[in-house]
Amino acid sequence: MAPPTRRHRPVRTLLWLGLLIVAIFGTIFAGTKTSDATWTPNLALDLEGGTQIILKPVSEDPGAITDETISQAIQVIRQRVDSSGVAEAEITSQGRNIVVALPGTPSEETLDLVRTSAQMEFRPVLAVGAPTPTTADDPAAPEPTPSASAEAQTAEGTADATAEEGAAAATPTPTPSASAPASDTPAKATPDNPSDAAYYVTPAVQERYDALDCTDPASLTGGAPGDPDVAYVTCDPEGTSKFILGPVEIPGKNIDGASSGLRTTSTGATTGEWVVNLEFNSQGTTEFTEVTTRLQGLSSPQNQFAVVLDGLVISWPSLSPGTIISDGKAEISGSFTRESAATLANQLNFGSLPLSFTVQSEEQISATLGSEQLQKGLIAGLIGLILVVIYSLLQYRALGLLTVASLVVAAVLTYGVITLLSWTQGYRLSLPGVAGLIVAIGITADSFIVYFERIRDELREGRTLQAAVERGWERARRTILASDAVNFIAAIVLYALTVGGVRGFAFTLGLTTIIDVIVVFLFTHPMMTLIARTKFFGDGHPASGLDPRRLGVDTVRYAGRGRVVSPSTTGKSAKKDGDRVPVGVGTSGAAATSGPTIAERRAAARAAAGDGSAPPPEAPEPTPDAAAQDEPRTGRTEGSEH
Repeated sequence: MAPPTRRHRPVRTLLWLGLLIVAIFGTIFAGTKTSDATWTPNLALDLEGGTQIILKPVSEDPGAITDETISQAIQVIRQRVDSSGVAEAEITSQGRNIVVALPGTPSEETLDLVRTSAQMEFRPVLAVGAPTPTTADDPAAPEPTPSASAEAQTAEGTADATAEEGAAAATPTPTPSASAPASDTPAKATPDNPSDAAYYVTPAVQERYDALDCTDPASLTGGAPGDPDVAYVTCDPEGTSKFILGPVEIPGKNIDGASSGLRTTSTGATTGEWVVNLEFNSQGTTEFTEVTTRLQGLSSPQNQFAVVLDGLVISWPSLSPGTIISDGKAEISGSFTRESAATLANQLNFGSLPLSFTVQSEEQISATLGSEQLQKGLIAGLIGLILVVIYSLLQYRALGLLTVASLVVAAVLTYGVITLLSWTQGYRLSLPGVAGLIVAIGITADSFIVYFERIRDELREGRTLQAAVERGWERARRTILASDAVNFIAAIVLYALTVGGVRGFAFTLGLTTIIDVIVVFLFTHPMMTLIARTKFFGDGHPASGLDPRRLGVDTVRYAGRGRVVSPSTTGKSAKKDGDRVPVGVGTSGAAATSGPTIAERRAAARAAAGDGSAPPPEAPEPTPDAAAQDEPRTGRTEGSEH
C-alpha cells in the first residue's frame, strides 16, 4: 500500500501572500491619511538633490585645527543628523572645511543642528534612571537628599574617578498633577551648592525627566546644551540612561588635555586595565578641586559628575569617599576597551578646544546628473527585464508566463516595502540602491529557472506532472535557499564593511533576496501546483513548455485515470500528437506488445541461469494485467514518488 500523500493547499498559501500585500499597502494608505506617508519612496541626495552646507572651523589657536578635531566634529554632526531622522546624508571633509549635504528639503531645525557648534561642559549628576518614560504607576525611588559640603577631606594629589556608568536610578520628588502646568520655581530661595537637588529639581524639571524617552532617536539629537545656570535633562548617546544634571561647574575650555592608555601603579608597573587620563589647566584645577571635595562625601548618584558633549552625557564617573583631586589630574577607569578609551579621550580633547564653526556657504544642489543616471539605470533594468521575459517564453513557452507573473509580484512587494520603510524608518532610495534592484531581477529569475529545470528532470524520469512538481520542489527548494543564503550573507558583509552609497546597494540586495524567498514559496510554487492540475499543462501540450517529446521522454509512463502513454517514436522524430499513443489499462496495444513484461524478463533470466543454451520462452498473450505491470525504466513505481 502506497504511503499517504501530503495534502497541499496552494490556494490558502496564495491567500496569505495576498494578505501580506494588502497589509503593506493598507499601512501606507493609513499613513497617508493620518501622517506624512506618501505613495512614493523618498529619494536620496544623488536622485533628489538637497541642501549643501560648508562649515569652516574657527579657533583662536590655528594649531588646534587638526585632522583629528575635524574627524571628531564630523562624528558629532553625524550623530545629530542621524538622530534627527535624516537618512542618506553625506558628511565629508574638504581640507579643513566640513561639507554637509542633506537630501530633499530639510527642516530649519535640522539645519540649525548642523550650524550649531559642539560644546563640552561638566555638570553634577542629580538623578539617573532608566531610559524609558516614568509613569505615576512606577514605584517611587528614594528622594535624593540635599547635598552638603563634605566635612572630612584628604589632601590627595592624584585620585581615581571610577566610571560607574550604570548607576542605580534615583529620582527626585514625584511628578506633579497634570491638571495644572508644572511650576519651574525652586522650593527654596538659594541653592546650598550645585548638587542641591531640592533647589534645582523643580516640578517642571521633574516632569521633563519623567516624560523623556531616551529610546526615541529624536531624544539623542543633542546640539543644545541648555542654560548653564539651571538643571538640565538629557540622555547618553546610546540611549541607555537619562539624567537630571545640575548647573555647569567646569566648561570644556578648561581641559588642558586627555589621553588613553593602560593604568600605571605607583610603583611604575603597568596593569591590563584601560583608563583615560584627564588634565585641567590652572583655572580648571581650582574648579575641579571644589567639585571633587563636595562630591566625594555624597551618596550615589550625586557623587558623580557628568561629562556633557553636545548636550549628551558621554561619561558619568563617580568619586569614592575621601577622594579629592587637587592637582587637576584625574584618571577615569571602568570597563573600557582600547577603542572606547581612545574615543573618550578624543571627545575630551575635542571639547577642550576653543573651536567653533561658521557657515561659509549654504546652497541648494540639483540632482540633474543623478536624474540622468537614474533614467539610464531604469532603461537598463527594463532591457534586462525584457530579455528575461523573452528568454523565459522561448525556453519555457507558456510556463514562462509564470516567471513573468512572479517577477511582477516581487516588484509589487519590493515597491511596497521600500515605500513603507521610507515613511517609518526614513529610508531613502539612492542610485546604488536602484542598481541593487536591477541585480535582483536576475537573482529572482534564477530561482524560477532552478525550479522549472528540476520539474523537467522529474518528467524525464517518467513521472506525471503533479508528481514531478512535488518531487522537483523538494529538490529545488534546498538549492534556492542555499543560493539566497549566500546572497544575503554577502549583502550583510557588504553593508557592515562599507559606508556611503555602497550601503544602499547592499541594503536593497539583502531586501530583494528576502523577497525572492517569499515570492518563490508563497506564489511560484503554489501557482505551479495549481496549473499542474490543468489539462493544458498536465497533458503536456506542445506550447506548455512541458511537452514530454521536447524533454526527450521515451519511456512508457502512467498518464493517470487508468491510462499509460507509450511514444511510438523517440527523439527528435516525434513531431505530432499522434506519436503519443494512449493505451487503456487492461487492453492490448503498443504499450503491451512493445516488449516483454517484467515477469517475462525475470522468467527468461531464470531459464538462462538454468540452461545457458535454452532459448528464452515465447512471450505469452497479453493479459489484462500486463500493461498495468509495466513500469517506467527508472524502476520506481508511481506510488513511491512521495
